[in-house]
Amino acid sequence: MNFELNEEQQQLADSVKRILDKDYDFESRKKIVASADGMSPAIWNTFAELGVLGLPFSADSGGFGAGTSDMVALMEALGGALVVEPYLPTVLVGRVLDRAGSASQKGLLEGVVGGSTRLALAHYEQGSRFDLSVALSARRDGAGWVLDGTKIAAIGAPQAGMLLVSARTAGAAGDAKGISLFLVDAKAAGVSMKTFRTQDSLRSADITLKGVKVGADALVGAEGAGLEVLEDAMDFASTLLCAEAVGAMKFACETTLEYLKTRKQFGATLGSFQALQHRIVDMYVATEQARSITYLACSKVDHGADAAERRRTVAAARVKIADNARQVGQEAIQLHGGMGMTYEMKVSHTFKRLTMISQTFGDADHHLERFAA
Repeated sequence: MNFELNEEQQQLADSVKRILDKDYDFESRKKIVASADGMSPAIWNTFAELGVLGLPFSADSGGFGAGTSDMVALMEALGGALVVEPYLPTVLVGRVLDRAGSASQKGLLEGVVGGSTRLALAHYEQGSRFDLSVALSARRDGAGWVLDGTKIAAIGAPQAGMLLVSARTAGAAGDAKGISLFLVDAKAAGVSMKTFRTQDSLRSADITLKGVKVGADALVGAEGAGLEVLEDAMDFASTLLCAEAVGAMKFACETTLEYLKTRKQFGATLGSFQALQHRIVDMYVATEQARSITYLACSKVDHGADAAERRRTVAAARVKIADNARQVGQEAIQLHGGMGMTYEMKVSHTFKRLTMISQTFGDADHHLERFAA
């Protein structure tokens, strides 16, 4: 597989990187994290102007039809800068609407591409771990539906205008069939959120839906057939997460190497010690391994692999990314010494982000079981 970026991919990556270098330095990021919204509307609008928000959507939905391989460089740039804007939750839900939504639901993507609409997935439930099973209920109410239940750890939900909620319309909790997807206004009557900041400074929420009424037009795709659509979207998002992790790992390598070149101990730079040279080389090797398996996962997501092969390859990538991200993150902290743990050092935040990526949409144990299955 060709790992080289084509001209368009390189231009987009360079444009995003220039903007992030200029307007998203570490001090600027700390101010954004501390703000009430936990994101920068100006940066979000810039993403819209660059076309970043419409990359993965089809041309019929106002997007550019890019595959995950086209987005690797973009996600690496976002990972290196530790961007906290809810890009991944928005494009994940957007992919579901683009592939399974009605004409009116796909119409929402115009607002997503333009930057006026943000989306979030409300799926995980208490005690479900990373299983895609659902207990939140949706019962018929005339032509519409009534939703009751609780979702936890919905990344980006506090910043979203619309939520994609998974609900059980048939069967029992744990059944693969009977799961349906609904679009719900984040401010609809009966929707309440307990918001919080995650370890890596993203905004998330536990969401309670109590007697939330939605119309028939809120159902996304076929009734009871939401699991397959959700699995496809999760694998898409997991692949982009892998690319984001590679970007964060690359930064960890570069900033650690620079530190070893300048920090002196016993009258010599740390980088002159052979044992530390070996460790920094191992970090770079781990990062390149992560990049390679990310592109392999991209090929399976983008080029029509059957669902079982796609799941197996993405699971393998997530396991490898989790292992290598831990190695690179821990080495970066250790080679920086005690100061690597401080809030003032970006490398400590990079370690937190890598740790949280390894837990998002399933940890290494979950994906190892998925690979074996």
